[in-house]
Amino acid sequence: DPKSKPCALRRQGEAAGPAAAKSAANNWRDLELEKRIEHALIKGIDEHIVKDIEEARTCGKYEKPLRIIEGPLMDGMNVIGDLFGAGKMFLPQVIKSARVMKRGVGHLIPFMEKEKEEAARAAGKDPSEMEAENAGVIVIATVKGDVHDIGKNIVSVVLGCNNFKVIDLGVMCECKKIIDAVIEHKADILGLSGLITPSLDEMVTVAKEMQKAGLKQPILIGGATTSRMHTAVKLEPQYTNGQVVYVLDASRAVPVCQSFVTPALREDFISDTRETYAELREEFYAGLEDRKFLTMDDTRKQKYTIDWKDAANAPVKPKQLGTRVFDNFPLEDVIGAIDWNPFFQVWQLRGRYPNRGYPKIFNDETVGSEAKKLFDEAMEMLEDWKKNKSIRLRGIVGIYPASAVNEDDIELYMPEDDEARSEAKCLLYGLRQQAEKEDGEQYFALGDFIAPKETGIKDYVGMFVTSAGFGLEEITKKYKNADDDYSYILAEALADRLAEAFAEVVHVIVRKEMWGYAPDENLSYDDLLKVKYQGIRPAPGYPSQPDHTEKRTMWDLMNVEDETGVQLTESLAMLPAASVSGLYFAAPKAQYFAVGKIDQTQVVEYAQRKKMDIKEAEKWLRTMLNYEP
Repeated sequence: DPKSKPCALRRQGEAAGPAAAKSAANNWRDLELEKRIEHALIKGIDEHIVKDIEEARTCGKYEKPLRIIEGPLMDGMNVIGDLFGAGKMFLPQVIKSARVMKRGVGHLIPFMEKEKEEAARAAGKDPSEMEAENAGVIVIATVKGDVHDIGKNIVSVVLGCNNFKVIDLGVMCECKKIIDAVIEHKADILGLSGLITPSLDEMVTVAKEMQKAGLKQPILIGGATTSRMHTAVKLEPQYTNGQVVYVLDASRAVPVCQSFVTPALREDFISDTRETYAELREEFYAGLEDRKFLTMDDTRKQKYTIDWKDAANAPVKPKQLGTRVFDNFPLEDVIGAIDWNPFFQVWQLRGRYPNRGYPKIFNDETVGSEAKKLFDEAMEMLEDWKKNKSIRLRGIVGIYPASAVNEDDIELYMPEDDEARSEAKCLLYGLRQQAEKEDGEQYFALGDFIAPKETGIKDYVGMFVTSAGFGLEEITKKYKNADDDYSYILAEALADRLAEAFAEVVHVIVRKEMWGYAPDENLSYDDLLKVKYQGIRPAPGYPSQPDHTEKRTMWDLMNVEDETGVQLTESLAMLPAASVSGLYFAAPKAQYFAVGKIDQTQVVEYAQRKKMDIKEAEKWLRTMLNYEP
């Protein structure tokens, strides 16, 4: 009968349908109590953990709630630590396991507090003075002026999973606040995090002040701009009382911390680290001695040149000069432009050739299934944001008449002064490559991509700020209150990707509509991420112009804070953290480059042009100096 329902026949070995699959998935609920708790931790399932922990508390097997934490909960976390260390379990799973652990411990805390109060009264002590046992205490902070904390949050969760007591001071932490916390909490270790280059200098300040205070706690260093070389050259010599160690990511943080708090490992670990860092310093200074730097006159004689008389290089007059504000830009118009590769890197998921990068990573036999699960959960979160309008995308674009001046700088004029260009509104200052290259190679500065003033050719420069951070604080606060580390780290990572994707989409609008120099451009998102379009968008604080102070000019010119709400911190990080800014150059021959190391003569000249104190200039350019200021 064609209208009858098919019978439930299936081939041998074939799945028995949704009901049977669900039943099989829940078979672990028939295990003994401790194995159920371990399974829930390893699989990141928090649905039954409170029920199981309450059963453990009342079954009579564990005399105190603390014994449940020290027993089945920590046993499960130790298995997770071993699997993570062996590369058989991955960061998203570990963070989900931490969520289960927190909910289990959270159920026990009221009972432990009551027990502690009773024990303290019986002993005639203050309950607040009785500390729970832990593997060690670590104070962790994002340094002054910096607002980025995704990596720090991940490290905090992973260390917490390994029974370290983590005192997280948050972001933009003053040096005094950090040192006071180390003393107050009797910390065994201090962890410092930062993303932007000025944070490197702030870390040096903290190390110096730790030394002055006579403290000896080891300092862990991490974050996007940090490195083993910087730690060895700039940080370790400032802190001889204790040891400074660079930590690449969360998976390295646990063994490093365990080495510091384990007496049998500590001395050998410190000795090996000091020996390695001494070798790195020798290598660094030998490299500087070998490196030759041209004078500024010589670099400018060999500067990158564009034939402005060639019609192919003729600047296009923008269709819209001045600023345009984007408020509540549609999320659905941005999601497709997300570059997922940095997202997976945040979660330490890396496929092996030939399955590197998105979407090939899903085919990787080791990380593929976990990457796909993470991606699906990310898309689910994005759909929720889209539906509930939880995240607001805000941005601004400005396009201004411009001329190259002083060899390396760019003069900007107000839109109404485009024809006469009688009065410069402000200057964008440039730094030029100076380290010696092979014969015939040219030396770049951003000003090379703009027509020189003396040519009389009218050229233009654009700038932008995009943010996906408005609404994020409310989202993450909700997750933090629910002890849901996984979701709030996922939300932060997604907001960062959205800000970058928003910048990509706005750049398309600029090229095709506002500036209009590429009206017929028709590139896929994949082509956009491969930078197949005309023009570049370098950012202050990055290789083509490493000076973060150039952001101030952008903020003043476009009135960014009033128009968008995006602020600059004292270290010139953007707030909200999920924000991106940069410049637009439209020249067909404009290209990305790294300024690299520069010498004192260029720094002195640059400071004079900017009317900036030389010490101030050296502070902002410290990471690229070929000398010790």
